Amino acid sequence: MSKKFRIGYRTLKTALGTALSIMIAEAFGFGNYVSAGILTILCIQVTKKRSLRASWHRFFACIIAMGFSAVFFEGIMYHPIVIGLMMLFFIPTVVMAGAREGIVSSSVIILHIYSAGSVTGELLLNELGIITVGIGVALVMNLYMPSVDNKLEEYQREIEDHFRMIFKEIAFYLRTHDSSWDGHELTETASLIEKAKMLSFQDVENHFTRDEDLYYQYFKIREKQFEIIERILPAATSIHHQVEQEQMVAEFIERLAKGINPGNTSLFYLEKLLRMKSEFENMELPRTREEFEARAALLNIVNELEQYLLLKKSFKGLRIEKSRNEKEFSGAN
Repeated sequence: MSKKFRIGYRTLKTALGTALSIMIAEAFGFGNYVSAGILTILCIQVTKKRSLRASWHRFFACIIAMGFSAVFFEGIMYHPIVIGLMMLFFIPTVVMAGAREGIVSSSVIILHIYSAGSVTGELLLNELGIITVGIGVALVMNLYMPSVDNKLEEYQREIEDHFRMIFKEIAFYLRTHDSSWDGHELTETASLIEKAKMLSFQDVENHFTRDEDLYYQYFKIREKQFEIIERILPAATSIHHQVEQEQMVAEFIERLAKGINPGNTSLFYLEKLLRMKSEFENMELPRTREEFEARAALLNIVNELEQYLLLKKSFKGLRIEKSRNEKEFSGAN
């Protein structure tokens, strides 16, 4: 099936920015004014921070290129072999300067100077003007980035719904030992978390005043919690002997599932879990090997659940609607 034709924000900004930069450069009377459009295309990135980095790298590399061109072309001669010789020194210099992204765009400037046949102040100002217009327009176009908050909230809700379903299935298995669940929520959850992390990191990159936001922290914690859930599953399915503690753990997991939300009051569940562990210790010792193995697996599950809750305890929580809080159980995990 062919992919659906789609024009995104970056495509629109690139198209509009390219046309604007060429028009502006032409209006100022710069020679080789179309090159301003090339620089705009190269500098428009998916995030503000990446665009700023790309713009700085290309500007810096172009300045270095003008200096190298003056030295090699005027100092040796205007010949294709000299271009190759200069590249042997120019490219490593740009890489060491941390402006690797600017190699291609600065090569255009080098070829402009080569085509002119001489280095003059007017030529260098012309090239500087092209660079400034091309990069400047790209930066202006990238000032607007569409909000991704709604999509992040959607990912958050979907991941929490999947967590609830997985926990309910674990509790159901502990109660009945019914293994008919196909586990499709596991692969879906892993995919959702990966997409959510990528989008939340992109959101961080679109804000200059912060290095990490709550959504990115939230999805990283959910990723670690999901790893714990994946460890709980084989421990649960290894239990083939019914014991009293199994029902207690199942009941706790069911309550845990109901309390999943983006806030954080996991201390309530930690206290309840510790009380349950204390009850386990005071119960009669196992009488058979099967009972011992079942209780050992359950203790492993309880310890994993403790780590699950401790992860969320370190997170201050996302802002959620008051009406939602009133409807849901006060615990958050």
